[in-house]
Amino acid sequence: QAQLVESGGGLVQAGGSLRLSCAASGRTLSSYARGWFRQAPGKEREFVAAISYIGGTTYYADSVKGRFTISRDNAENKVYLQMNSLNPEDTAVYYCAATKARIAWTVATTYEYWGQGTQVTVSS
Repeated sequence: QAQLVESGGGLVQAGGSLRLSCAASGRTLSSYARGWFRQAPGKEREFVAAISYIGGTTYYADSVKGRFTISRDNAENKVYLQMNSLNPEDTAVYYCAATKARIAWTVATTYEYWGQGTQVTVSS
């Protein structure tokens, strides 16, 4: 079993930046694809970004493309989400996840492991 722990969330003004981190323990996730999802109050969990197990392929939701960057450090068993040009619509709880699947990385049910989430609040 793997445990995922997110960090780096907080309160930021519109236009600002945050960098989320997700640390894994319990097993090495270098062969797992990693993803970030978010859930705003009253809304369903939605895909944000994903990265292949090697790190050469990335996917982004249209709403964050060009503003967010996902990256990973397999040596540290971590994945990151750099978020720039934040706006109030980015306010949500952000979750990191991991999957051994090689497809459907934009789908939440693909992922076997999830963190507890970290709150990101963007003020206008």
